[in-house]
Amino acid sequence: MKKYNVAIMGATGAVGSRFLSILEERDFPVKDLCLLASERSQGKEITFSGKKYPVRVLGHGSFKGVDIVLASAGASRSLEFLPSAVKAGAVSIDNSSAFRMDKDVPLVVPEVNAHAIKRHKGIIANPNCSTIQMVVALKPLHDYGHIKRIVVTTYQSVSGGGQKKIFELAAQTEALSKVKDFYREGRHTVKKDAIREFPHQIAFNLIPQIDVFLDNGYTKEEMKMVNETRKIMEDPGIMVSATCIRVPVVYSHSESVNIETEKKITAQKARELLSKAPGVKVVDDPAKSLYPMPLDGEGKDDTFVGRIREDESVKNGLNLWVVSDNLRKGAALNAVQIAECLIDADI
Repeated sequence: MKKYNVAIMGATGAVGSRFLSILEERDFPVKDLCLLASERSQGKEITFSGKKYPVRVLGHGSFKGVDIVLASAGASRSLEFLPSAVKAGAVSIDNSSAFRMDKDVPLVVPEVNAHAIKRHKGIIANPNCSTIQMVVALKPLHDYGHIKRIVVTTYQSVSGGGQKKIFELAAQTEALSKVKDFYREGRHTVKKDAIREFPHQIAFNLIPQIDVFLDNGYTKEEMKMVNETRKIMEDPGIMVSATCIRVPVVYSHSESVNIETEKKITAQKARELLSKAPGVKVVDDPAKSLYPMPLDGEGKDDTFVGRIREDESVKNGLNLWVVSDNLRKGAALNAVQIAECLIDADI
């Protein structure tokens, strides 16, 4: 079997570590591994498949001899360094937002639009985590009944914002657990100096803001879901309205998704379609309190769908509850699957 030289940008970050574990789990044909990060990680060593690899400082000359780059170092670094990777002959799969809406860059979820990969010119974009799990669940329904409109509310875990946000949730929760009169009104808030990573306290709270607000009143995260969904589904006519909320959960994003279709899809038909869909696992038995939860999705590759029911307020409406591990299918796994498609098709 042919093997490939793989570089990982952002190797010491939350997604970078998932890249490594998933490559190992899936026995990806790695010939050599180049781990790239910022200066503060220089000198570290990371073990992969029983061998230790040094972490190197990311630079424009880092990509000589590299076949595939898995990048999760932020949009600014992707914009700066990935053109150098392309120039060196590597194909880059970028987890940042840098190239997602570039008309010349495929935006790919393999279960939905793997065919788009062949159009790449050296860079393939990995979609936003919340978009990925939604389109995986909606693709089979769209193929059957053609979705006209999507209204989605996301409940996104803190890990979607990086490791520092995980630490802040943990610190705030620990601090509050030590308060003597925690359950009394007014004693469930942390001190202001304990709020650094979020605009407000995240422990025991919800924050209806992920990323910055735009002039239209939506956040940048919400508009990513609108624009990326249309590009991935290759249907600019789909109407999408999104509200994105940060919740005090460490891993896995959850979504309440309402769709309106041209052709009627019954709840039973939806279950049938989804049960056959790649990457989807239906968990939907309300009588037994069986439905997807973030803890179920953590560490798993599937996108879980439940609470499937017809929307009684419109003629052809359907409600779904969708859960997926945002660092796996929402980021690292999707990128590795793209890389697998590349090597399978020898593109």
